[in-house]
Amino acid sequence: MNFPRTRSLVAFLALTCLFLSACRNSQTEKSRINAAAVHQATREFAEAARKSAPNGTVIRIKHRTSQDSPDRVEVTVFSEDSASARKTLTAQILLSLGAVAQRYGLQTAGRHDLADSSAISYRSGLRTTHAIEIRFVRQAETAQKEKLGAGAPQLAIILDDFGSDRAAAEAVFAMPYPLTISILPNHEHSREIAEKALQRGYQVMLHLPMQSVANEAPEKEELRPGMTAAEVRTMLDEMVESIPNVVGANNHQGSQATCDPALMRELMPALHQKNLFYIDSRTTAATVAFDEARREGVATAYRNVPFLDDVQDTTAIRKQLAIALRDAKEKKSAIAIGHPHAATLEALREFLPTVRASGVRLVFASDVVR
Repeated sequence: MNFPRTRSLVAFLALTCLFLSACRNSQTEKSRINAAAVHQATREFAEAARKSAPNGTVIRIKHRTSQDSPDRVEVTVFSEDSASARKTLTAQILLSLGAVAQRYGLQTAGRHDLADSSAISYRSGLRTTHAIEIRFVRQAETAQKEKLGAGAPQLAIILDDFGSDRAAAEAVFAMPYPLTISILPNHEHSREIAEKALQRGYQVMLHLPMQSVANEAPEKEELRPGMTAAEVRTMLDEMVESIPNVVGANNHQGSQATCDPALMRELMPALHQKNLFYIDSRTTAATVAFDEARREGVATAYRNVPFLDDVQDTTAIRKQLAIALRDAKEKKSAIAIGHPHAATLEALREFLPTVRASGVRLVFASDVVR
């Protein structure tokens, strides 16, 4: 046996294997898209889902938390359609997502289907870049069977300050109408209420704490003038993470914060990156929040009727609700904000069943932002 020749052959084969492995690794690295392209694809996935899903569908973006984790897109469809109709809609959304994936050279990494949800992931090379979930949630509007025309006036009612009182949340959940629940972050029952709200067909917003002029009853953490962009992003990340299923935000207090242009210019890009809309509660006439949101391209609106329960008396709240209904007819779209006080809930129980008969459609907050 010629040992030197054998050793040369073995060495040659080893070098060939190393070369081929290096080539494969090089091709894998070339096939990976960079972080900026991943985030751009995420935004296009969200837009594709929005265009192929019904009006009122809620789409939320979660950017990756580490280099190896994927960006996430959650698509929540409020529907009482049959299983076959849901399957058809899912196929439409997935077809739109597939077109985005193809543009970016992404491959399907996995898919999982359940009765009320579908999940699909995409990869670039060996790394999963995107995880997308499509889920169906029943409508809360079970008590309203009459159909109104597409041009009917709209009224969105937002109820603020949830997070500590489970009983108040259950009282709202007993009213089968499309109400929007705005939840304070990091309270004892914030997460639980948010999860139950979505399960029962209600929309969830972040009630974003901001500094007020008088600084009365501040939250432990709140946005304050002078904060840097990094500080705003970090605080918003933590607050959104504490409340699952949020699709937008409105300010809690904030008469000092919302009139500070520099702070609002830091907040709005952070909301835009998460695909969250913003509703200005207008706790001060000097607010610039709505204007800054529009400038940044954030879907936005503002409270354009009086607060429902500045006076916590059922008779007074009934009058405010009547004003909200009148203004919805005059303006074609109105946003009212109240709180889960006993008097407010009593007035709502009387008021909500009468809205459709007056020719006004009750809608979620996401339906009135532009």
